[in-house]
Amino acid sequence: MGILSRASYVVRSKLNALVSSQEDPSETLDYSYEKMRDELQDVKQGIADLTTQKKRLEIQKRRLEENVEKHNQQAREAVQAGRDDLARKALEKKKEKMTQIEDLETQIADLQNTQDRLVEKKDELQDRIERFKTEKETMKARYEAAEASARVSEAMSGVGDEMDETARAIERSRERTEEMEARAEAMDELQDSGAFDDALSDEDDIDKELREMRSSSEVEAELETLKTEAGRGSTEAVETDGATGDEPNDDEVATELADLKKGAEGEAESESEEDSN
Repeated sequence: MGILSRASYVVRSKLNALVSSQEDPSETLDYSYEKMRDELQDVKQGIADLTTQKKRLEIQKRRLEENVEKHNQQAREAVQAGRDDLARKALEKKKEKMTQIEDLETQIADLQNTQDRLVEKKDELQDRIERFKTEKETMKARYEAAEASARVSEAMSGVGDEMDETARAIERSRERTEEMEARAEAMDELQDSGAFDDALSDEDDIDKELREMRSSSEVEAELETLKTEAGRGSTEAVETDGATGDEPNDDEVATELADLKKGAEGEAESESEEDSN
């Protein structure tokens, strides 16, 4: 086998494989059935043509037989008239017609034999077509059932994959929800602790401590006001001043701090007196 022959064989094999992969068995069976019906129709047409030809020969034979009878009558009349020459001529034509009739009979017999064989083949082919039709419908039903089963299996497989993907999506949603809930709780905790206030405020540690001291001083001032209203404020104030005056402190920072404290207490007392008035 040459290179071109091998290449042609490979190409044909590939094409046949491609056609087979794309082939629909139902369409193939229907095509085969229609092709067999066409062949049966061709056989019937052949039988009809053969029968027509046989009938034409039979008609021709009957005409020759009529001529034979005519030549017989001519020979009798010629003999009665004493014309042996005419009688001989009529008999010669009769013999010629008889020879043609024999040839036609042979041809008609051959056509009849051929017709009989074609009829037998036609009947056999028709039986095969009927059997093939039944088998074709059975095969088509089996193929459609198998195709439906395959589609159901593929659908079930697809549903399984989809359910797995859905389960994974639910799990991811659950994880993200838990993460967001934890984040919200952390934000609430930071809000309650004041971390956001510290982050947004411009105060440093000293400003914060001073603010807390002022708040404490306001509370103490209000407490002194309540004590004064109850008649206890003067005695405790004197004792507090005496205790403060007796404390020695040589440190300049401590002295300045004490002065600031006294000033703050004085302001607090002044505010208390104003509130009392």
